[in-house]
Amino acid sequence: MLIRTDPFREFDRLAQQFFGSQSPGTWSRPSPMPMDAYRDGDQYVVAFDLPGIAPDAIDLDVERNVLTVKAERRPVELTEGAEMQVSERPLGVFSRQVFLGDTLDPNRIEATYEAGVLTLKIPIAEQAKPRKITITAAGGDRKQIDA
Repeated sequence: MLIRTDPFREFDRLAQQFFGSQSPGTWSRPSPMPMDAYRDGDQYVVAFDLPGIAPDAIDLDVERNVLTVKAERRPVELTEGAEMQVSERPLGVFSRQVFLGDTLDPNRIEATYEAGVLTLKIPIAEQAKPRKITITAAGGDRKQIDA
């Protein structure tokens, strides 16, 4: 049985207990974000939960068929005289990488952000779609088969 180990996990847990923080991520060690992915016809749809994050705090990059989503939830700015009573929502950086297969077209990704959900539509590449190939028989008859 293989177990993934993180030598800094226990240190982070102790620091969180001592300082009372909620597992924030940093740019060097981001927190994960939940996602759903499904195929809808000739495209894949990927939805990331990013509640409470401003659209300008979301960064999307594609490099060598790896899609990287980074988002930062910043602290709420309190008005003068206001005092925070409970702070349970995690702050900091959230990140997720998705490996795109060669059958997808990373140049035509569409992104929308609504109600705290970032939705990406990733089309299937034209060369990966099924197509018909015409075969000419030696006697001159043409036959069509599905590829």
